[in-house]
Amino acid sequence: MCGALGMTVREQAQARGRETRVASVARSAVVDDLPSDARAKLAAYLDLLAKWNRVYNLTAIRDRARMESHHVDDALAVLPFLPAKDPCRLLDVGSGGGIPGIPLAIARPGLRVVLLDANTKKAAFLQQAAIELALANVRVVASRIENFADEARFDVVISRAFAELAPFARLALPHVADGGIIVAMKGACPRDEIAALPGGVAVVSVPALDVPGLGAQRHLVILRKAA
Repeated sequence: MCGALGMTVREQAQARGRETRVASVARSAVVDDLPSDARAKLAAYLDLLAKWNRVYNLTAIRDRARMESHHVDDALAVLPFLPAKDPCRLLDVGSGGGIPGIPLAIARPGLRVVLLDANTKKAAFLQQAAIELALANVRVVASRIENFADEARFDVVISRAFAELAPFARLALPHVADGGIIVAMKGACPRDEIAALPGGVAVVSVPALDVPGLGAQRHLVILRKAA
């Protein structure tokens, strides 16, 4: 975990290095094991994102190559940290342009993904992308998480959209199944945000990620219901 209490600066650096190497090796193994049609679908997804972005402003990134590293590769880096069970129910909160939900659904067809976004234009893009990419394991819901209810809870509730960890954890908690996890995609290790987490959640791990071509720190904050 980043900034673990009781560690010296040198020990923290060594731990971060181990976490990054493990994440890098795990991610490489997963990407090498993608379904046969996944690379073509990921490319088609990027084409759709670039096309719709010209009208709907789905992402601030305009360059397609940067979309690949900052969006698709960033999403795929999550794969080694998801539960191995299939089917696995995943809720992507504030999905926006489909990150991380669409790349994850393409890379792992055993996921049952719900893309949640309150913006109707973004939801329209997500629905069109699911149709054009033939993603039978994806469902789109235009709603805020505060107003969302589903027939069953989720094994994973994930988001890259929330600026602060505590509000996300608080809103995600009612949607997490027993034994499930909450995953926040963050940049630099958010130590202050972790310290401000509400009761009812416990930190499982805070792995550092190695995302090729990103040139920036990336971490996951993985939470579970507190015992």
